[in-house]
Amino acid sequence: MSMVRRTSAEFLGTFWLVFGGCGSAVLSAAFPEVGIGLTGVSLAFGLTVLTMAYSVGHISGCHLNPAVTVGLWAGGRFPAKDILPYVIAQVVGAFLAAMVLYVIATGKADWSLAAKGLAANGYGEHSPGAYNLTSGLLIEVVLTFMFLIVILGSTDRRAPAGFAPLAIGLALTLIHLISIPVTNTSVNPARSTGPALVVGGWALQQLWAFWVAPLVGGLLGGLAYRALAEEMPPKPAITGEARPST
Repeated sequence: MSMVRRTSAEFLGTFWLVFGGCGSAVLSAAFPEVGIGLTGVSLAFGLTVLTMAYSVGHISGCHLNPAVTVGLWAGGRFPAKDILPYVIAQVVGAFLAAMVLYVIATGKADWSLAAKGLAANGYGEHSPGAYNLTSGLLIEVVLTFMFLIVILGSTDRRAPAGFAPLAIGLALTLIHLISIPVTNTSVNPARSTGPALVVGGWALQQLWAFWVAPLVGGLLGGLAYRALAEEMPPKPAITGEARPST
């Protein structure tokens, strides 16, 4: 596939991830009568990745996440020269999704960006559970690390074929179930950047944490899986080894 097609797939996939995942939080979970809550938002994020993995995975690999792109490079699955175009496409897709969500949300008369937010990630007073920066950084590193282990393991040529999107989508659901109270869950710098650019202020001031921690976690996850699962080369023949007679 050409780079234009691959980055277009990354753009569309990341748009869907942010629109579906953050949209479930902004448009549905914010209203108690709908009742989807934390579980519903977590499932929404997982479903966006699962559906896009089956839809565009054969075009771009369906990274939808700079930390995944970097982790795949560290794991020996992705060329360094393609990282920047992928990341740009992901961030642009996330920003456009956040803008569309903002326009839709403002169609409700009493909706306020300052009061309701846009599912932006935060720590301290902007953490849903008031967790501090250390907690936020640690959980983002650990969960992104494990996300890369799942991605690399389920897409390994030795793994059962056809099930990777299910494993990856369910892993992202689990990640959100764990960490929404801590940081509103990033594990994805593009997902964090889109809403932060719309919200501005504190969201932009805290955005650095949601680039640093996921990228570190993704890099470590890629290196760890490569060390854990890389096949050993076959042993060379021993010189002078006895051979069967002919």
